Amino acid sequence: MSDQNTIQALAVQLREAEAARQPMAPVRGQISLDDIAMAYAVQQVNVDMRRAAGERIVGRKIGLTSLAVQRQLGVDQPDFGALFATMAYGDGEPMPLTRLIQPKIEAEIALVLEHDLTHEKHTFADVLRASAYALAAIEVVDSRIRDWDIRFVDTVADNASSGLFVLGSRPVRLAEIDLAACAMTLSRDNEVLSRGSGAACLGNPLNAAVWLADRMAQLGTPLRAGDVVLTGALGPMVTVTQPGTFTAQIDALGSVRATFTD
Repeated sequence: MSDQNTIQALAVQLREAEAARQPMAPVRGQISLDDIAMAYAVQQVNVDMRRAAGERIVGRKIGLTSLAVQRQLGVDQPDFGALFATMAYGDGEPMPLTRLIQPKIEAEIALVLEHDLTHEKHTFADVLRASAYALAAIEVVDSRIRDWDIRFVDTVADNASSGLFVLGSRPVRLAEIDLAACAMTLSRDNEVLSRGSGAACLGNPLNAAVWLADRMAQLGTPLRAGDVVLTGALGPMVTVTQPGTFTAQIDALGSVRATFTD
C-alpha cells in the first residue's frame, strides 16, 4: 500500500472509531515511529474532512508539554491539534459522556489572540503583544486508540488526542499575570486530584505558545486573531469514569468547571 493510501485508510479508521465510540489499534502498526510527517498528514485529512462538512476551526491545542511525558514517548517536542467550535463547552455546561470514549481531563491556561502571528520565528514579545487575554481552561483529552496505548505518531494522527474543551469566564491581560508562577488545583467534590503550575508547561506557557506560532506559520496556517490556544497541561491528567463536576482553580485566572453527564 502506498503512503497516500495508508494515510487515507488510517484517517477513515480514526473517523469510524470516533463515530462508533469504539477505540482502534495503534496507528504505529502502519506508520513508523519516526515518520512524524505522515502522522500529521493523517491528522490533516480528518481536519480537512471536518471543515468540508461545515465545522469551524477556532484555534489549536498544544500537547506533550510535560518533559516527563515527552521522555516517556521518546520525543523532544510537543505536538498540536485543531480545535473546532463543536468541541467547545461553557463553564459548567453539561457534557455528555456519550460523546467520548476514554476521557481524561487536564487544567490549562488558554490564550485568546487579538492579532495574527505570521512570522517565521516568534518571540515572547510577539506572543504577548498578539494575545488579548488569558483564561483558565480544562481540556478533555480523548483517544481513539485502544487503552491509551499511544506513542508520538499515534497521538499526532489522532488530532493530538483532542476531545472537548471548556474555557473560564475571567479574561486577564497578560501584563497582569505571571503565567509561570500560576498555581493550579484540579478537584472534584472538594478532593484535590491534581496540582501543578504554569512552570510545568515547558517552563512557561508562553514557551509553548511561541513553539506553536512558529510551527503553524511554517506550515502556512498561521495563528489568527480570535484563535484560542490551549497551551498545555499544568499538572497530571485525571481520568473521568463517571458523571460529575471537576473544578480547576488557577491563580489570578479564577476557576473553570467541567461537568459530565450520562
